[in-house]
Amino acid sequence: MHTHDAGQLTFAASGMVQVHTDDGRWLVPPQLAVWVPAGAAHRVEALTDAELWIVHWQQAAVLEWAPPTLLDRRAFALRIGPLLRALLEAAFATELAPDKTELVIRLMLHELTETADAPTFLPWPVSPVGRRMAELAFADPRNRLSFSELASRAATSVRSASRVFPAETGLTFKTWRQRARIVRAIDRLARGEPIARVSQESGFASAAAFSFAFRQVTAMAPTEFLARAGAMETG
Repeated sequence: MHTHDAGQLTFAASGMVQVHTDDGRWLVPPQLAVWVPAGAAHRVEALTDAELWIVHWQQAAVLEWAPPTLLDRRAFALRIGPLLRALLEAAFATELAPDKTELVIRLMLHELTETADAPTFLPWPVSPVGRRMAELAFADPRNRLSFSELASRAATSVRSASRVFPAETGLTFKTWRQRARIVRAIDRLARGEPIARVSQESGFASAAAFSFAFRQVTAMAPTEFLARAGAMETG
């Protein structure tokens, strides 16, 4: 984990990376990017072979050039639309003149719009009890441990544990755990593992059950999600 004085946009032109902050973690397939404001602790982890594009803006530039948004307050995920994709490609083109580069970078700030409920974002609890529960559940993708067992291992009561997740993540524990399973599954799918194996090793009774849960979290089937990622990589 580290911080710096500039805002950072992280985009995987190919492959997949994961961005960690104190608030949680984002899986970043090619159709998404993650914005991290200046001063926010973060780290970037490459999950597959990836071509990573990173753009930095000094805080003064963000305040002067960006529209009134939350770019200086919190990290968030955003979808890469056609205009932002074109701007990123232009920014990394070696033949672009410095004056045009500045115009591209300034316009790019206007395209950094938060994607609400980004499906690959997993909010992380902040309290010691919540973090212990999250770590135990995240390490149990097959759902072998019951809620009471997790609470016991985290040295807390079921009642206390049931309050932590809505208060600290905005999600019930059941919803959080389901999203955690899907986030882990997306990671494995991005590495090229077949859907049938991922669904089985994620504790789902069938590929159909996995696809249903995947759609609940991401609003698309696993095959569609991977197809979009592939289209972004080749586009």
